[in-house]
Amino acid sequence: MLEKLLHKIENNCNTVDKDLIIKAFNFSYAAHKEQKRESGEPYIVHPLEVACILAEMGLDTSTIIAGLLHDVIEDTVYTFEDIEKEFNVEVANLVEGVTKLGLIKYKTKEEEQADNVRKMLLAMAKDIRVILIKLADRLHNMRTLKYMPLAKQKQKAKETLDIYAPLAHRLGMSKIKWELEDLSLRYLNPNEYYNLVRKIAEKRVEREANIKNIILELKHNLNSVGIESDIDGRPKHFYSIYRKMVTKNKTLDQVFDLTAVRILVKDIGSCYAALGIVHTVYKPIPGRFKDYIAMPKPNMYQSLHSTVIGPHGKPFEIQIRTYEMHKTAEYGIAAHWKYKEGAENNEDGNLDSKLSWLKDILEWQGETFDAEEFMEGFKIDLFSDEVFVFSPKGEVINLPLDATPIDFAYRIHTDVGHKCIGAKVNGKMVPLEYHLKTGEIVEILTSPTAKGPNIDWLNITKSNQAKSKIKSWFKRAKRDESIEKGKELLERESKRQEYNFGEIAKGDAIEKIYKKYNFRTLDDLFAYVGVGDIMPSTVVNRLREVFEKKNKENMTVEEIEQNIAKGTNKDEKKKMDYQGLIVKGEGNVLVRFAKCCNPVPGDAIIGYITKGRGVSVHRRDCKNIEALTKNDVNKVVEVSWGASEGKDYITEIEIKADDRYGLLSNIMEVITLTKTQLYSINAKTLKNNVAVINIKLKVAGVENLKELLKKMNRLTGVIEVYRIKN
Repeated sequence: MLEKLLHKIENNCNTVDKDLIIKAFNFSYAAHKEQKRESGEPYIVHPLEVACILAEMGLDTSTIIAGLLHDVIEDTVYTFEDIEKEFNVEVANLVEGVTKLGLIKYKTKEEEQADNVRKMLLAMAKDIRVILIKLADRLHNMRTLKYMPLAKQKQKAKETLDIYAPLAHRLGMSKIKWELEDLSLRYLNPNEYYNLVRKIAEKRVEREANIKNIILELKHNLNSVGIESDIDGRPKHFYSIYRKMVTKNKTLDQVFDLTAVRILVKDIGSCYAALGIVHTVYKPIPGRFKDYIAMPKPNMYQSLHSTVIGPHGKPFEIQIRTYEMHKTAEYGIAAHWKYKEGAENNEDGNLDSKLSWLKDILEWQGETFDAEEFMEGFKIDLFSDEVFVFSPKGEVINLPLDATPIDFAYRIHTDVGHKCIGAKVNGKMVPLEYHLKTGEIVEILTSPTAKGPNIDWLNITKSNQAKSKIKSWFKRAKRDESIEKGKELLERESKRQEYNFGEIAKGDAIEKIYKKYNFRTLDDLFAYVGVGDIMPSTVVNRLREVFEKKNKENMTVEEIEQNIAKGTNKDEKKKMDYQGLIVKGEGNVLVRFAKCCNPVPGDAIIGYITKGRGVSVHRRDCKNIEALTKNDVNKVVEVSWGASEGKDYITEIEIKADDRYGLLSNIMEVITLTKTQLYSINAKTLKNNVAVINIKLKVAGVENLKELLKKMNRLTGVIEVYRIKN
């Protein structure tokens, strides 16, 4: 396999240092020596295949080395520093850029995916080669996906279709995009995939004979006018056909362009000359001609497309491009990545302009905190269909399908968007919600006295870039008002809870809260409360808890006993503390639940006065309280449940069940159905194939817990379910 890699480098790469490649192979082999893949192959097979894919793209030494080492930081004992020392910081940065955020724990899969994508985007902005390595990594993983469990196959295939195939499309890497899409379809919809493969194969001989005749006829006509060319028939990939059948509700017999004829010529002039010959030989279908040479796609794709009527009256597609355009169509941004003596030497001299879409995504992702919103926006930006419109000066602007003049205005400049008061399309006034169409000339009318964007524009615009700039304007313009409103809401909430905001917010208590939300200043917290992004009760409750805890922790055992003694015969002094408990005679003391037994409403409970930590509340059947009361019965105090409605209490249960596929999934369904909040879960399998699952939950009380235990007991294979006492 190493020889295979070196052979690909020999054929595709100009200045790659083979000695360094061999050194990187030996390093990776040693790092992964004890590891195996799901297929049973040595792990080194994977990084070698990734490096081969990168070599096929014609990439440089550092990128191919990083491909060989891309899993070293994540899956072995070697670190960033080890790679930097052994090779260089450039290689180490590339490997670090590809490494997942494996050490961070996330609440949801969506959060984990969003953070990985954010990191990948930032790494791409620093060095686009990061995503080239990642795409090569994903491509080989998809090629070997059959060895993974069925659930994992579907999850990886969906992620590939949602994120990596669209990324390959955006980067113009059609060869990788097509293979990723076909492999994803194979695992997501195997029946449709294999049915499609079978039906296409049935008529392949007839179709290939037809295409062969077309190629011979075109070759003869082009040669007769002196146009040198290479012509071949390219079968459309399965996912493209499947998508056309689904979106346009067609059968396979109704999809005529199963094969496209591609003509490669030496220069742009020959492209248009060849098009003239094609339209002379075959009749073109009106409205089906696209000139992506004069107006390249944002992913750098250039070609002439025309659908014509072929022999026997069947339409087929013709693609005409130069050899250089074809290389770009296959490998996209990778074809523009050239290195000379170790330094970047991009032939167009402006790689940044080809990645302007990445800059746009980075702009709005920094302002989007919600993981679900970020992923949805990311997918829309990557995979939405596009329209191409002109500015009055003739500049081509690409926008998402159904984009409006407002999207166009913000694409031109932020201030043009903010000052927009109207728009003209092809010289005629149109409403701002008008959907732009390809080929239209758009002119934005502005006014220096414009008050700024309208909040309704957020519902009209289609591009995340425009939405992000509109939201930013409102945040800045309304900031002072939001800060004052936030302060007012916090003071009002504090007063409602019978506290003084200034008193509970003094010291470092408020600072800890705004830092917890990653705000730089206290005003940021006030502003977010003011616009409703954070509930004032959330902030006040946290401040109040810190304030009460500080005060009560300073009470001695004697002071607690005195407070209880004072109120023993005064029922009016029986107050409920913030935990929903009533301590006999006095509620104004620190109360905490003992973690050894985790009492919940409905349990028989008892309190024990502790030094410096207030009253510790245990269940009466707790073994620890039995031991404590033997030593000092005077510290025992009566405790009862107050109004616990709306509060949640932590408890722990243990489940023993026959280990089987889907057990954890069934348990999670029960937790969801009983509207119980999961706190933590820990599972293991014993030698006798019995699964032991410990779950910490937040419950409203004993009745809630009983219902949960009853439903758990009904699950298939469950041996016993019980609440952990100590």
